[in-house]
Amino acid sequence: MQPRVSFSTYALIGTMLFGMFFGAGNLIFPIQLGQLAGTNFWLALSGFLVTAIGLPFLGILAIGLSGSSGLRDLSNRVHPIFGFFFPLFLYLTIGPFFAIPRTATVPFAVGIEPYVAKDHVTLFLGIFSLVFFFIVYYFSLNPAKVMDVIGKYLTPAFLLFLFILIIISFINPMGSFEQPQGEYVNNAFMTGFKEGYNTMDALASLAFGIVVISAIKNQGITDIKSIAKTTWKSGIFAMVLMMVIYGAITYMGSSSVQAVGAFENGGLIFAAVAEHYFGSFGGVLLAVIIVLACLKTSIGLITSCSEFFHEAFPKVSYKQFVFILCLVSFVFANLGLSKIIQFAVPVLMFLYPLAIVLILLTLAARFFRSRSSVYLVSIILTFFVSIIDGYKALVASIPGAEVSFLESIGSFYQEVLPFYEIGLGWLLPAIVGAVLGYILSINEKYQKDPL
Repeated sequence: MQPRVSFSTYALIGTMLFGMFFGAGNLIFPIQLGQLAGTNFWLALSGFLVTAIGLPFLGILAIGLSGSSGLRDLSNRVHPIFGFFFPLFLYLTIGPFFAIPRTATVPFAVGIEPYVAKDHVTLFLGIFSLVFFFIVYYFSLNPAKVMDVIGKYLTPAFLLFLFILIIISFINPMGSFEQPQGEYVNNAFMTGFKEGYNTMDALASLAFGIVVISAIKNQGITDIKSIAKTTWKSGIFAMVLMMVIYGAITYMGSSSVQAVGAFENGGLIFAAVAEHYFGSFGGVLLAVIIVLACLKTSIGLITSCSEFFHEAFPKVSYKQFVFILCLVSFVFANLGLSKIIQFAVPVLMFLYPLAIVLILLTLAARFFRSRSSVYLVSIILTFFVSIIDGYKALVASIPGAEVSFLESIGSFYQEVLPFYEIGLGWLLPAIVGAVLGYILSINEKYQKDPL
């Protein structure tokens, strides 16, 4: 019989969950969403919370309920080819292509860029990111001690400063909400929904879910039902904490336009808000704390990605992958924060529907007995839509990248698929695919054993 789980255990694991997910992107996207959403604050925030909090929670729960040993094991339920390529693309996305470079560009955008002449931004970013990734490389070779020190002291210091900033923004508001802009005028909920993709937390939940399950097992909880219950309750603790912080940061963004003006990315907005309340000293202090917090995140990502790639390609050592990933991340970081976000969106629009369908199928697996054909057909039909979603986002980011054949497919989808215009065109194909896969599995079983 499993021991009774105390509230302190739920709080401990919930705090760990929060620490794993709350990084650079969790700061910059909600504050920018707030500026753009304006008076449509609540609708946009609601959509954002679905993908920025709800999906990561479901991802962790899916790993816990499935009994999988990790993302690759879970992805193999679809097909071995998918089980190799999907985790590979996912780790590249939350690793050296987007998430890791962002850990360098966010603190630069917050703490250094506002004080540097525009002509010198590229040079200073290069110097800063070179030093940043040299430190990351050094500690990633043996990360245990520094992760413990930074996790115990620097993350709490950052959260303390953040809560002070949040409380002051409520006591002394910067201004009233402005009118919504762009897609937030008529489609605030779904725009916020898609903006939540940028945190990459749902993707990270599939990669890091096994870490949470291991932490739960280390508490002496080994029964599958007890693991699921502990995951659920700990997840609620983390979700409530993140929900409060997201709401407060979005509010800061919505009320900031009159006082600090509009900026091209959330890092610059955050720097301006900190300077508004605390002056230059406050901006620098915030930058130092964010640099240290992002170092922890970057070391954690480099470590986990290096371990994954070393497992996938054992001929290359862990230390060699640490060097390669730091080098690639340095190169991508020098594109700048706005460019990283611009190029990340098409990849996320492609990967997220696949991740969502994989999570939902895993949670519903007991209803179709985890039949592989259900996974396979549903994922295939989702892929045909998500690849066009990624293409559309790429065209929006890079004018002139149109391909007539893909444009025709996109127009066809727009005519026949419900919810396509709001970014959920993959939903019906995923459902149809699951039903077809189930019918195929029943038919195969009948042919093998007609009686």
